[in-house]
Amino acid sequence: MSLSAHSLATSIGWTLVHFTWQGILLGCATAVALTVMRNARPEHRYTVACTALLLCLAWPAFELYARLADSHPASAAGMRIADQLLLGAAVGADGGMLGYLQGKLLWIVGFWAACAGALAVRMALGLLWVGRVARSHGSDPRLQACVARLAAQFGVGREVRLRVVDNLASPITAGWWRPVVLVPASLVSGMPHDLLEALLAHEMAHVKRFDYLVNLGQNVVEVLLFYHPAVWWISGRIRIEREQIADDLAARQLGEPRRLALALSELERLQFSTHHLAQAANGGDLMSRIKRLIHPDTQALNWKAAIPVFGLAAACLAGCAHTPAAAPAPADAVTASQDRPKASADFQSCEKPRWPKQALRNGVTGTVTLGFLVGPDGKVIDSRVANTSGDASLDEAARSGIALCHFKPAIVGGVAVESDMTMKYTWTLRFVPAQAH
Repeated sequence: MSLSAHSLATSIGWTLVHFTWQGILLGCATAVALTVMRNARPEHRYTVACTALLLCLAWPAFELYARLADSHPASAAGMRIADQLLLGAAVGADGGMLGYLQGKLLWIVGFWAACAGALAVRMALGLLWVGRVARSHGSDPRLQACVARLAAQFGVGREVRLRVVDNLASPITAGWWRPVVLVPASLVSGMPHDLLEALLAHEMAHVKRFDYLVNLGQNVVEVLLFYHPAVWWISGRIRIEREQIADDLAARQLGEPRRLALALSELERLQFSTHHLAQAANGGDLMSRIKRLIHPDTQALNWKAAIPVFGLAAACLAGCAHTPAAAPAPADAVTASQDRPKASADFQSCEKPRWPKQALRNGVTGTVTLGFLVGPDGKVIDSRVANTSGDASLDEAARSGIALCHFKPAIVGGVAVESDMTMKYTWTLRFVPAQAH
């Protein structure tokens, strides 16, 4: 099936719109799961959060694929259910909110593309900044030797570079192919070596777990789905859990959790880095991390914080409960199909299909019913044989003929949209009696 730019934009637009409720569902489910697992190991909470973020990308990607796939009747039924779930009673016979959104889809896609493009450029500039720093800035021989020793202790076989950078408030691990640890020059000169070694052990834990690559993947999801708060919240929880995992690994390797806690308390005096351009694998609240290292204890359930989560979950369940189920009776489906706008044929633009020579010679006749999709430009995008005439050559000739027709597209909310149509071709032979001269 050929794909027009308008069809692609429409599919992307509806995918973006429907992710508003899909993201809410995923965010609520993640919040409930993390609340239940509040006293579980951070590795388990990290897995749940990463899975949720991956679903935030996979769900709209699958929906976009389904919208672009060549399965129009099933896709149309699925879209009606999804539209009802999103818009509820606002979807009336006259289109309502659905028609309004249909008319604004191109603006929605344009805004999304512009913002996502700007964020992608920002991310690319961050990677370029990391590469430039890795090439142009120098390293401290003593700290580089410390990093090499820590890499051996953590079982990291690949080379880990260290660079001393000005105007940076905390160490970060960055990169995408070869990791580099960036250390602020102020820490090199102002922090005791044993405390700085504890911070480097924390960064080495990130290197061992390839956290810098996971963080890069997070940034990609944030770029594509920047407009949904649930994506940013889930991504933030991933960073919090990731820092706790790195703290645990570093504390076990050092054998001194209090030394790492003291290093973090010294770091807390400096301005905490928010240099997202560097694609840093940092996150989490320093004070909560310090308390966790010194006094690890169970967390009580904060019901006040959980109320909004359960409220959103209840709202989503209520929306699902009011969503009309798929009608089992064929008559209902026919009525819904008849209510939808249809394209109309301009028969003056249609050329009569050519009768296949072999079928004409053999006197083959029959009626073929074609189902086809009319695009917003009035041209036939795809056609299929709904009921065969009994002869494959007549069926194919009818398909060739319908491709030459031009239609007036269906209009929804003042915008031309795709629509399904059916048409019959009847092949008959007329015999004219000979006249006497």
